[in-house]
Amino acid sequence: MTDSFNRREFLRRAGLAGIAIGGFTLVGDEILGFVQEVEAATTKSTLAIASKGSPEILVKKAIDGLGGIGKFVKKGNTVLIKPNLAWARTPAQAANTNPQLLTGLIKLCQKAGASRITVLDHTCDNSNSAFPINGAKDICNATKVRLISADKKFMYKRVNIPKGKILKSDDCAAEVLNADVFINVPIAKVHGGATITASMKNMMGTNWDRQAWHTANLEQCIADYSTAVKPDLIILDAIRIMLTRGPKGPGETKDVGQVIAGTDPVAIDAYAATLLGKKPQEIGHIKYAAALGVGQMDLKKVTLRRV
Repeated sequence: MTDSFNRREFLRRAGLAGIAIGGFTLVGDEILGFVQEVEAATTKSTLAIASKGSPEILVKKAIDGLGGIGKFVKKGNTVLIKPNLAWARTPAQAANTNPQLLTGLIKLCQKAGASRITVLDHTCDNSNSAFPINGAKDICNATKVRLISADKKFMYKRVNIPKGKILKSDDCAAEVLNADVFINVPIAKVHGGATITASMKNMMGTNWDRQAWHTANLEQCIADYSTAVKPDLIILDAIRIMLTRGPKGPGETKDVGQVIAGTDPVAIDAYAATLLGKKPQEIGHIKYAAALGVGQMDLKKVTLRRV
């Protein structure tokens, strides 16, 4: 039995008599609800780091480290998966999310009972070239899920960004906003404009006018957008990472052999920075997002659960 099960079972039984918390008496299901809230808060500051195995095995191990796919995807849910599929580069070049990892994630969502799964990106290279070369087209055909290139303005909806310093509103892909579950699946690599790209930078693939961010303050815009458009789950591909000439390459790559799962984009990006030989506090969008309350950038305050 897991520690989580033992706590839940103990409190369920204790609930028959009731327990007092903060001057209130909780009974039965109320206790379980309280425990679920506490565990959700704990998950927020946890990264599950999987190593040793194929990409499909690694993605399952990482998600299991957070409680399993059933914690995020329920039967009948619509699921939007946002990998990095921006470039017409082969998987070996580490410019895009590993297609085998994507396969593993899709299968997990299908097993959890998702009613519809959509894979989406607003690509930089033409999607007609990018999707066949980076493996996305074959993967989505094989698993029978929708693959969408969000390259038309009508595919977007306006969202308010009340906490933004620069962005007060912006356009986000409607498929992202309408899905029951939104899973962000970036790859860790360096970036010429933002130093690194991981979870928060990958969110630019859900935005319509990315050039506007580049001409304003790219890293502040990344942080601003992250206060309003938030994934339910983040899966970081660190199987093979790009160390030079990112984001498109070709550049020097390194085989790290890890997949990291979490719900805190700032913590994910801080960890990615360390893999890329950078200090999180030196990355603008990580600092700005932490200051806006998006997540935790101090990895000493994050539980790194190696699975």
